[in-house]
Amino acid sequence: MAVNQTGADKEIRDQLVSMLESGQAHMGFADATKAFPKSGINSRLPRVPYSCWHLVEHLRLTQKDMLDYMVSASYEEPAFPRGYWPRKSARATLAQWRQSLAQFQKDRRAMIDLVRDPDRDLFAAVPNSGGKHTFFRCCLVIADHNSYHIGELAFGRQVAGLWPKGRKD
Repeated sequence: MAVNQTGADKEIRDQLVSMLESGQAHMGFADATKAFPKSGINSRLPRVPYSCWHLVEHLRLTQKDMLDYMVSASYEEPAFPRGYWPRKSARATLAQWRQSLAQFQKDRRAMIDLVRDPDRDLFAAVPNSGGKHTFFRCCLVIADHNSYHIGELAFGRQVAGLWPKGRKD
């Protein structure tokens, strides 16, 4: 079903994409993970039970779940917390860290492609939601969730001393 894209519709789509890409008023994923020291990947953040990689992997798993929820006819919700967080004892290699970063970016791109599709009605109910949730709502939820945990990662880097020396921004 083709959706008539008006100026307002284009603006809504552009704003959603901007939120998903950069967080708007919040630090974006690329900035929060840029020049991340290999030695800090498995660093436990002060007074929390998880590492920097745990946070990145949680972001990836949760975003992937929302994407699957929006597009998969055979969607099944993962068990919580197992389906949304790695085991507390899990540690990542550098290759796994890079894979988590790349997969997060790939899944976010897929979500952005859904938003940019002019034939997708953003206010239509997601098929798996029983009429409760729209694509628009799902995008807002993931943008909000990502902003929260990206901020947590950035702050964690700060208190753990994991930002590059001389960082000015």
